[in-house]
Amino acid sequence: MLIDGHIATLVIDRPEKRNAMTAAMWRELPGLLAELAANPEIRVLVLTGAESTFCAGADISEIASLGHEGDDTGLTAAAEQALAEFPKPVIAAIEGYCVGGGCQLAVACDIRIASSGARFGVTPARLGIVYPLGATRRLARLVGPSAAKLLIFSAELVDAGNAVRIGLVDEVVPPDELDARVYGLAATMAERSRLTLTAAKQIIDGRAGEADFLAWQRESVESGELAEGLNAFGEGRSPRFSWDAK
Repeated sequence: MLIDGHIATLVIDRPEKRNAMTAAMWRELPGLLAELAANPEIRVLVLTGAESTFCAGADISEIASLGHEGDDTGLTAAAEQALAEFPKPVIAAIEGYCVGGGCQLAVACDIRIASSGARFGVTPARLGIVYPLGATRRLARLVGPSAAKLLIFSAELVDAGNAVRIGLVDEVVPPDELDARVYGLAATMAERSRLTLTAAKQIIDGRAGEADFLAWQRESVESGELAEGLNAFGEGRSPRFSWDAK
């Protein structure tokens, strides 16, 4: 975990196995996310992998063992859900392989920026694994039912160009521009109103209703967030938003 100002970076760090996730790593992720969520200084999270690979999925040597225990999807599903419910913006910075459980994690992020050399795949059909319920539905919402079926049914890898075409990733950049684009975007988000971002994320993700929306509208006025934004615009300066989740 790295923290630079208001931006935190979580690095999947097991490069000798293309950053394949062990059971211990899956278990650790929700706790790390809870720690970052509770830190008021953190406004944006970047998820990436070490040494030019995002994540090649779950460690194959442990999948059989976990399956024997009846828990082959429980750990991955819990980690994925914790990532999807992280209350602040999450950007996946993707290089190299983003396959299986790695793609599951990337899809749970809010934004996915990929290097032009990245490769993506949803590969449970190669192993006879039933892809987790939440992951399957999240993938279908992101790319549409037909593209989700193609990815899962074929278990084939797709390149970054096809990934952006079907909506699996949001942007593709040259490898030497990935960090600049990701951290530039993260810095921009960190300057925006946290109230706006918090409300928008929950509304878009379907975790908020009309009552929540109305409460956020009142909060934008009562907290002074709206006034600061309007005053800054009128004065031609950058706003100094101060709202934070209670």
